[in-house]
Amino acid sequence: MKTWKRNAIVATVLVLVSAGIYLNWLYSKPSETSLTDTLDANKILDDSKLVISDELNSQEVLSENTDTTANSFAQIRLSRQTSRDEAVNLLQETISYAEGEDTTASSKQLEDIVNLALQEAQIESMVIAKGYTDCVAYITDDAISVAVAAPEEGLQSEDVALIADVVKSQGDFSMDDIHVIEVK
Repeated sequence: MKTWKRNAIVATVLVLVSAGIYLNWLYSKPSETSLTDTLDANKILDDSKLVISDELNSQEVLSENTDTTANSFAQIRLSRQTSRDEAVNLLQETISYAEGEDTTASSKQLEDIVNLALQEAQIESMVIAKGYTDCVAYITDDAISVAVAAPEEGLQSEDVALIADVVKSQGDFSMDDIHVIEVK
């Protein structure tokens, strides 16, 4: 009877952690735009980026926008890492207290988390090595989202193709599974 209760508690904790990770990802991911909107859209400035002042030069405005973009990428990475750390800690606790089949399932989940983190890091490094300022990749069960800091002229179709090629070379994803998100 004790084993059954412990297994039920472990399963409940794992479900809650998984739900927490999913909700964190769901509410913190940047808005996606379709590929045609990205490629056909003209560069549009909203009110928050429009500066009307004789005192500021364009270099200061550019550095402010770059800092904002860098901060958003850092926030995304921090959020993703925090969620993963919590999941890893719970899985490690489960492994230390579990016996038999529970340890193999938890070990498999822990290994999957580590493999996803490595794969995301490799994709991010490869995209940055291709000349983009910053990048964050997030892999789910059925797709991958890659947020890329857009160059001044925006992402072109060649850029999207290059990023998709990097993703395909690092993982088993079809073109339908790859979502490239332009971050301005």
